[in-house]
Amino acid sequence: MTTLNRILAVGAAGKFAGLVVPELVKRGAIVRGLVRNPEKAEEARANGVTEIAIGDLSDRAAIESALQGVDGVFYLAPAFLQDEAQVGMQLVEAAKAAGVRRFLFSGAIHPVISQLANHNGKPAVEEALIRSGMQYTLLQPGVFYQNMAPALPVAAEHGVFAEPFSSTSTLGRVDYRDVAEVAALALTGDALAYGTFELTAGENTDRDHVVRIMGEVLGREVKSVTPTFEQWAAMVHLPDAARPTQMLRAMYAYYDRHGLQGNSLTLRAILGREPRSLKAYFTELAQDQSLANSR
Repeated sequence: MTTLNRILAVGAAGKFAGLVVPELVKRGAIVRGLVRNPEKAEEARANGVTEIAIGDLSDRAAIESALQGVDGVFYLAPAFLQDEAQVGMQLVEAAKAAGVRRFLFSGAIHPVISQLANHNGKPAVEEALIRSGMQYTLLQPGVFYQNMAPALPVAAEHGVFAEPFSSTSTLGRVDYRDVAEVAALALTGDALAYGTFELTAGENTDRDHVVRIMGEVLGREVKSVTPTFEQWAAMVHLPDAARPTQMLRAMYAYYDRHGLQGNSLTLRAILGREPRSLKAYFTELAQDQSLANSR
């Protein structure tokens, strides 16, 4: 096994990349965190980052500086990133030019679905990596458990969980902490080199199943609600930025018609254990927020 010494974690202060950093540190890596704003540096350090690089993904000079002396790169594109394909391909190109040996891209499950605008930029980045000559790993995780975190206190208080698509549409979901563990394994060893891995946990679940789990964890009845997209956007105080709104609308329309299913075999095989379950995630979250049995 080849152990890498220094890994650049893009967005190391973020909600998801921040989960990868401690997994890398646990495996002996020195992590350089790329953060957009200097005020995020302390958050990145709290996650375990040793070195800080400041820069925007669109700033080629800043990216080239951040990549100097780096052995590996972890990259998860920011949500609703403008020109995601171009930004990602430029990062791959810069990493190759800097002599990076290994690059991990955390993308999305089924990136080939043309109706999902938030997936459309990812195939070009994957192709650029495959052609780069660097050792690559492509992760394609399902819908993150963590995206439901804001909904749990609402369910605890009001007894409802609302999403703007059919309650019977099934989704392949995953705890991003499990994805982070896979990413760290890939960046500190060779076992996952040149692989593309779909990552979901357990069976595909619909919202009716999710509210049953919420109810069990919270000790109260939770009902599934299906508002219109406009009603949902108002409920969650969605900003009026046109691009994210349009992408979300298209995403939920696709979920309503087709769901977004995945298979958990790969994640189970890589981890050598059962992936974290949705009930375990909600139980931990409820305990952290003192929500369980609050009613």
